[in-house]
Amino acid sequence: MTHELAIGDRTYSSWSLRGWLAFAGFNIPLTTRKARMYSPEFAALLADFAPARLVPAARINGTVVWDTLAIAETLAELYPEKHLWPAAPTARAHARAIVAEMHSGFVALRSACTMNLRHSYAGFTPKAEVLADVARVEQLWESCAAHDESGGGWLFGHYSLADVFYAPVATRIATYNLPVGPRAQTYVAKSLAFPAFRRWRAMGLAEGFVQPGYDLDLPSSPWPGPTPLAARAVEGKAAINTLCPYSGKPVAANALLEIDGQVIGFCNPFCRDKTLHDPEAWPETMALLTGR
Repeated sequence: MTHELAIGDRTYSSWSLRGWLAFAGFNIPLTTRKARMYSPEFAALLADFAPARLVPAARINGTVVWDTLAIAETLAELYPEKHLWPAAPTARAHARAIVAEMHSGFVALRSACTMNLRHSYAGFTPKAEVLADVARVEQLWESCAAHDESGGGWLFGHYSLADVFYAPVATRIATYNLPVGPRAQTYVAKSLAFPAFRRWRAMGLAEGFVQPGYDLDLPSSPWPGPTPLAARAVEGKAAINTLCPYSGKPVAANALLEIDGQVIGFCNPFCRDKTLHDPEAWPETMALLTGR
């Protein structure tokens, strides 16, 4: 099976994150095509996924499917063995209900707290409407406990499309330090530590693009996700590998990274930089390091 996914800016596009996690969160292979939002390239990208007008848009086995909910349901049909929805009918119904509510609601939270994976702000003051949305999110998360199928810490025990759809909310709570109780905070931490999400955020940071109008004039605190393993870009050193751990292409002289005193080479600076921002999110690189 072959799948393509059109996305916008990884740092800012919450819909793109949901679409990507619907694939990556369940190890469904795909080719990602990206363009910066509000650019001519973005319009050209979407034209190739007509009649879609927004990201994410997918081409699943040659058929264009757009809207995150449609993409999610299509993948659930194609890959029943991956259990994208909870197995029990009552849990599955509950999951679909909370996903549909996220898909269509929470306007105040979305509007006042746009996704921004670059910052965790100190001093943001949410309006009453935002706090009401956050309280409703907590209520929904609490309601899932009765349908927990495995005790794995996700909304329904094991990772499901419900967690995909609420991942951008978890990032908003982290970015704007929105007030939630201990159980919700534990869930947010689990979402931020999810390997697929860590890779997504690292790629966004590696792109280094700042979308005008998305940053707030507030002080920032350290990102509340897992602390990245220390790494630094280097030049003129010998890499312990000859082929890029991601592409299998030859290592480039301008794409070297030092981790734990060992130099890993990549095929281009982007592969280096996405690893630089969170080395432990990339098992292919970690497998090259000796003594780990």
